Amino acid sequence: MTINLSDYESGKPFDGDYRKAIDKLQSRLDCIQVAHIVHKRPAILVFEGWDAAGKGGIIKRLTADWDPRWFNVHPIAAPSAEEKARHYLWRFWTRLPAAGEIAIFDRSWYGRVLVERVEGYATKPEWRRAYDEINAFEAEQTANGVTMLKLFVHVTQETQDRELLERVETPHKRWKFAADDLRNRARRAEYLDAMHDMFARTDTRHAPWIAIDGNDRKAARIAALTAVADALEAQVDMTMPELDPALEAEARAILRG
Repeated sequence: MTINLSDYESGKPFDGDYRKAIDKLQSRLDCIQVAHIVHKRPAILVFEGWDAAGKGGIIKRLTADWDPRWFNVHPIAAPSAEEKARHYLWRFWTRLPAAGEIAIFDRSWYGRVLVERVEGYATKPEWRRAYDEINAFEAEQTANGVTMLKLFVHVTQETQDRELLERVETPHKRWKFAADDLRNRARRAEYLDAMHDMFARTDTRHAPWIAIDGNDRKAARIAALTAVADALEAQVDMTMPELDPALEAEARAILRG
């Protein structure tokens, strides 16, 4: 499937009671995480998107009711010297989820075909070869029983500028702003080309891309949480285990006094 990011720029506000919708989704996601734990089903959630597109806010609300012992959020920055000395996928292999765990990647291996391509950190043969390497990596995970979901949060230049300016002008948000944000902004056209190549080459049956219109924060959070809930629920047995009848009877007798 070809994803055209211009189709995700309406910024239409969420039509409904946002607080109730979030609470309902978080309750649903709580049950979904329990099902993954009980049935030992691993999952990988990849979040990509523009700087200041709202990925962090989505992840914060996605995991609000989850048991922290059974999920990990991996914020991916520039590779360390140790990581650079190995194949670029090595640092992601070390972060893969165990049975029952959900691994969330805030940026991911797609850096090879996005920032490393655009900024020249990877050679053309390296980033062109990466499409097949990434598809093979993801196919191997799903063949091993991992649910794989990839979300891309898209915002227009106008929305991104507004959010970046808010970071500059709000003291407690300034830590999230860096010179890279302005440098990346200046190369938006090159990033768009790289993104559309990425969608065309890595949107697969076993690891599909889902684009999220991030131009309205609340609507984006509802859309993203719904997409994650739908995808995870479809790949895990939602049946909860029965308690041993004898143990249940004993517990009721003792706990009811």
